[in-house]
Amino acid sequence: MTAATNQLAAPRTTVSRPRPTSKSRYTLGRTLKYAALIFFLVVVLIPVYVLLVTSFKGTGDADPSRAWALPQIWTLDNWATAWTALAPSILRSVAVVVPSAIIAAFLGSLNGFVLARWSFRGANIVFTVILFGMFIPYQAVMIPLNQLVLDLGIPTGVPTLILLHVVYGIPITTLIFRNYYATVPHELIEAGRVDGAGMLRTYWSIVLPLSIPGFVVVLIWQFTSAWNDFLFAVFFSSSQNGPVTVALNNLANGALLQNYGVSMAGALFASLPTLLVYIVLGKYFVGGLMSGSVKG
Repeated sequence: MTAATNQLAAPRTTVSRPRPTSKSRYTLGRTLKYAALIFFLVVVLIPVYVLLVTSFKGTGDADPSRAWALPQIWTLDNWATAWTALAPSILRSVAVVVPSAIIAAFLGSLNGFVLARWSFRGANIVFTVILFGMFIPYQAVMIPLNQLVLDLGIPTGVPTLILLHVVYGIPITTLIFRNYYATVPHELIEAGRVDGAGMLRTYWSIVLPLSIPGFVVVLIWQFTSAWNDFLFAVFFSSSQNGPVTVALNNLANGALLQNYGVSMAGALFASLPTLLVYIVLGKYFVGGLMSGSVKG
C-alpha cells in the first residue's frame, strides 16, 4: 500500500523539446531566401542558355527540337556571319544613342534645375505638361511625326532618330533631374545668389558638379531606351541607314531564316552593349536612383 501510494505521489518527469533558437530561424530564413533567388535566376537564365548554345550550332544542328542540347560540333561561323551582317548597323546605333543620350540628359538637367530650384509662376503646370509626354504612346503619334519629318526635310536614318529620341527623352530626364535637384541643399543655391551668380552661373558652377549621379542614371536610361528602340527605327530608317534593331529583324526574316544559329548570334551581338553598360555602371545606376529618392 505504501509503495503504491509513493508511486502515485511521485512527480511526473516530462521531456522538454528544444525550441528553435533565433539563430536557427535566421539560418532557415536566409536559406529559403537564397533558394528563391537561385530559382528565379535559373528561370531568367534559361533563355540565355538556349540563345548561347544555339549560336554555336551548325545549320543542321540548330533545330528547335534540340534547343536544350549542346552542339554536336561547336562552330564560330554563325558569329562571323552575324558580325558581317550587323557591324555597320551597330556603328549607326552608336551614332544614334550617344548624342541623343547626351543632349537629352543636358536638356533634362536644365529643365529639372529650373523647375526644382528656380521657381516661377506656373512651374507646376509646365512640369505637368512636360510629363504628359511620357504617357503618349509612340503608336499614337507615328503618322503625325512622319508627316512632320517630311515637312522639315530631315534626312531619315541617324539624324531623324537622334531628334526623336531627344524629344521623347526630355520628359523622363526632366523628372529624374527635378527629383534629384530637390535633394540639393537650398543653402548652396542661396550662397550663389548672394555672390551675385545668376541662374546659368549657379547651374554651371554649383549644381552641375553635383549632378554626376543624376547624369549616370539618365545616360544609362537613355542609352538603353534608344539602343533597344525598334518602332522609331523601322518607321524612320531602312536597312541601309537604320540601327541594329532593324538589321537584326532583317537578319532573322531574310534569307537566313532557317539558320537559327545566325539569328541567335546576332541577338547576342545586339544585346551585348546594353549588357556591358549595366555590368560596368550598374552600381552607379542604383546609387544615382537612391541619391534622388530621399529629400534631405
